[in-house]
Amino acid sequence: MEILTWTYLLVGLSFALYIGIAIWSRAGSTKEFYVAGGGVSPLANGMATAADWMSAASFISMAGIISFAGYDGSVYLMGWTGGYVLLALLLAPYLRKFGKFTVPDFVGDRYYSKTAKVVAVICALFISFTYVAGQMRGVGIVFSRYLEVPIEWGVVIGMCIVFFYAVLGGMKGITYTQVAQYCVLIFAYMVPAIFVSMQLTGNPIPQLGLGGAVADGTPLLDKLDGVLTELGFAAYTSGRKSITDMFMITLALMVGTAGLPHVIVRFFTVPRVKDARLSAGYALVFIAILYTTAPAIAAFGIFNTIESTSEKNISELPAWVSTWQKTNLISVDDKNGDGKVQYVADSDANELSIDRDIMVLASPEIAELPNWVVGLVAAGAMAAALSTAAGLLLVISTSVSRDLFKTFRPEISEKKELRIARIAAAGAVVLAGYFGVNPPGFVAQVVAFAFGLAAASFFPVIIMGIFSSRINKEGAIAGMLSGLIFTLAYIIYFKFISPEFNTSDHWWFGVSPEGIGSIGMLINFVVCVLVSRVTPAPPQDVQDMIQEIRIPRGAGKAVDH
Repeated sequence: MEILTWTYLLVGLSFALYIGIAIWSRAGSTKEFYVAGGGVSPLANGMATAADWMSAASFISMAGIISFAGYDGSVYLMGWTGGYVLLALLLAPYLRKFGKFTVPDFVGDRYYSKTAKVVAVICALFISFTYVAGQMRGVGIVFSRYLEVPIEWGVVIGMCIVFFYAVLGGMKGITYTQVAQYCVLIFAYMVPAIFVSMQLTGNPIPQLGLGGAVADGTPLLDKLDGVLTELGFAAYTSGRKSITDMFMITLALMVGTAGLPHVIVRFFTVPRVKDARLSAGYALVFIAILYTTAPAIAAFGIFNTIESTSEKNISELPAWVSTWQKTNLISVDDKNGDGKVQYVADSDANELSIDRDIMVLASPEIAELPNWVVGLVAAGAMAAALSTAAGLLLVISTSVSRDLFKTFRPEISEKKELRIARIAAAGAVVLAGYFGVNPPGFVAQVVAFAFGLAAASFFPVIIMGIFSSRINKEGAIAGMLSGLIFTLAYIIYFKFISPEFNTSDHWWFGVSPEGIGSIGMLINFVVCVLVSRVTPAPPQDVQDMIQEIRIPRGAGKAVDH
C-alpha cells in the first residue's frame, strides 16, 4: 500500500480508539472532570503521565534539535529528565497529600489568600498557553505532511480532535485516552529507531547503535564529526554554547518541569500518596524508553540526511525531499547553478534548508523503510502532540472554572461549573489553534519558554510552600509576580521587540532567553524570602498544616467540594 493509505488507516484506527475511549469514559461530575474521580491505578497513571509528558516537543522536536545542535541539544534531554525526577521525588507526593485538585488550589490554601490563588491562575494560564502553542504547531506539521494539507488546516483538524475528547471527557477521558496514546507513541518511536540502527550499525538496540560503528568500521559519532567538519559545521560532539548558558537552560528546564501544572495535576488522580510515588516511578521508566532513544535517532537522522543529499544531483534527489518540499519545511535552492546540492555551514553558499521539526517524522522515509512504518510514525506523532495538548487544555479550563469562577462565586452549582469548564476548554482550543498557526519559534523553543515561565513563577512558591513554614502570602505573591514579569519581559524583548540583539553579546550574564527562567527563579526566591521576613508570619493553623504535609505517610482522598 502507498504511504498515504497506510497513514489514513493507522491514524484513522488510532483516532477511532481515542474517541471510543472518550465516549466510554465521559465525565459525569466535576471530580471526574478535574481528577478522573481520584481512582486511577498507579500503572495507568504512569502511562498517562508519560504520554502527558512526552509531547510534540519530545516526540517530534527533541531529536530534531539534537540532530542540528549536536552536543548543545543535550540540554533538553538533561533538563527534562532531571526535572521529572525532581518533580517525582520532591514535590508530587507532598502535593498529593495536600489533596486539592490544582496547583492554584494549593497556592490559594497554603498562602491563605485569594489574591495569591489568582496570581497562580495567571501563571498557569501563561505557562499553559505558551506550551500548548508548541503542541498545536506540532499537530499542524504532522497533519500537513501526512494528510497533504496546509499547516493551518492541519492545526484546525487537530483542534477539532482535541476539542472532542478533552471537552467531553475531562480528566477521566484524557487519562484513559493517554494510556492508549502512550502505547501508540512509544511503539511508533521505537520501531523505526530499531530498523535504522540495524541498517547503520547492525545493532538492533538504538542506544547501543549510537556507540557502534558504520559499515567501514568507523565509530558512528567519529564519522559524523568528520562529515560535519568537512562541510564547515562544528563537530557533532563539540559544544558551541557557553557553560553558563548550558547550565542555565538545563536548570530552567529542570525546575520548570517541576512547576508544570498539567504534569502536577496527574498526581491528584490516584487514590493514595503511595500510589503517587508508584505512578511517578512507572512514568519515569516509560519516559526513559523514549528519552534514551532520542540521541540515537538524532545521530542516525542527520547522518542519513547528509549522506542522501549532499553533493547529489538535484534531479536525482530521493523522493522524500520533494514530498517534504510540498509542506515548505524543506527547500532546495541551486545558488551556483551546478545542478548539485551543497549542504554547507556558510549560509551564502548553503543550498539546502531543513526544518528541525521534521527530522523524526522524515527519518523512516530517509532510511527507505517500509511504508507502514511511515504511517506508524505519523500516528505516534499525533498521539504525542494531542495527549499533551489535551492535558494543557484541561489545566486552562480548570483554572478558569474552578480557580476563578468557583473562588469568587462559590454558590454556583456543579452542573454550571462543569459547563463553564467545557466552555473555557473550547475557548482555549481556539486560542491554542491561533498560536499553533503563528508560533514564536519552532516547537522545542516555544516549549522551552513555557518551562522558563514555570521555573520563574511556580517552582519557588511550591517548594517553599512545602518546606518552609515562614513564607507568607505577601512573599508568595511578590515572588511569583516578580519572577514571571522579569522572565516574560526578557523573552519578549529578545524574541519580539529586538530580535537583532538576541546574541550572546547582548544577553545578561551570557544567559539566552531559553535559560532566563533560572534567573527569574532566583529573583522569585529572593523577593519571596525578603518580603516574608518583613511581613507577619502565616497563621498557626497554616503552619500546622505544613508540618502535617511533610509527614510522608497517609492521605485522604482528594478534597471534594
